[in-house]
Amino acid sequence: MAQGIFYVLDGLDDQQQLQFFCERIASAWREYRSVRVWCADQAAAEQLDEALWQAPGDAFVPHNLVGEGPAQGAPVELCWPQANVPKRRTAAVVNLMSEIPDWQGARMIIERVPSDESARQQARERYKTYRGQHVELQTIKASEQMNSSTK
Repeated sequence: MAQGIFYVLDGLDDQQQLQFFCERIASAWREYRSVRVWCADQAAAEQLDEALWQAPGDAFVPHNLVGEGPAQGAPVELCWPQANVPKRRTAAVVNLMSEIPDWQGARMIIERVPSDESARQQARERYKTYRGQHVELQTIKASEQMNSSTK
């Protein structure tokens, strides 16, 4: 059974959210070795790509924008809806879009719950859909996770 975590982003600015998800991506890569990150568009994927390259050397995450890098893809692929995304399975999916991406076959799904009310409502709908597909879900405040990882 797949597991899902919805991170509530209340109190985090855009830069903190970017850093938070870089940390979640790195953690997912260390645990699952195969991660597909779905971004809203190519510009968001490129911004995340740059942020991942800024990580210290000992926290390196082997990643590429989808379609770049090795023919079999990088362990962490940054995707967006308009990209030509291969059909291969991945062990973990990080969703930074407002709709549910193709996650079938993944063991872990990482989602976000923005502060904006309309985006929060979209997250509720995604939560209901995953629950209907028998994904084991939990909700965690991102600020608490950040505080515990810096202690």
